[in-house]
Amino acid sequence: MAIHPEVLWAQRSSESDETKNILYVTVNLPDIKPESLKYELTATAISFKAQAGTHEVKDYEFNLEFFAEVDPENSKSNLTSRAFTLVLRKKEKQADYWQRLTKEKIKTPYIKTDFSKWVDEDEQDGDAAAADDDMDMGGMGGMPGMGGMGGMPGMGGMGGMPGMGGMGGMPGMGGMGGMPGGMDFEQMMKSMGGAEAFGGAGGPSGSSDDVDEDGDDDDDGPPPLEEAEPKA
Repeated sequence: MAIHPEVLWAQRSSESDETKNILYVTVNLPDIKPESLKYELTATAISFKAQAGTHEVKDYEFNLEFFAEVDPENSKSNLTSRAFTLVLRKKEKQADYWQRLTKEKIKTPYIKTDFSKWVDEDEQDGDAAAADDDMDMGGMGGMPGMGGMGGMPGMGGMGGMPGMGGMGGMPGMGGMGGMPGGMDFEQMMKSMGGAEAFGGAGGPSGSSDDVDEDGDDDDDGPPPLEEAEPKA
């Protein structure tokens, strides 16, 4: 026995522009076998029959009569690996929405509203802008995990890297915060005694392990012991 596939639908309406007076109908059925697909569209009804499935192929079928007439000649269909989709032109141009997809007012659990495409009648004018937003990545300003480029995990928002003492930026990094008070890196080095105070050419270390209080490297080790003079 054939199974009734899930059918999703949405609509637009217009009493002046026939291209905006349409129905979106999606037979939500993945892996349809193209050679088995048979469908017929008339002004008052649609019939669908196909086999689908990857591991287990099954038969699917449905027939329904529309709430009002459509224009088959100006309707389109498309088959993908995920679904069979149709854009059906309503025959009568009118501002009001159809009350439902089917002619008969009966409860059909396999016919559902396609909320991804549905908009209310009074919100149709903004529909094009909403569709554009779906493709917009927000200017790369807020990708997941990037915090809007305001900081990277464990880097203190680039405003206070570990061991930087809240310097707000590093030289040669394109002005990523700069030095406090507008002071540049060279001036800071001079005011703090030159590169030696920053651990040499390697930059600021911010650690007492590299330089002791006298400025001597710990790697030099303790000073050699002097030989005591023999007592007379």
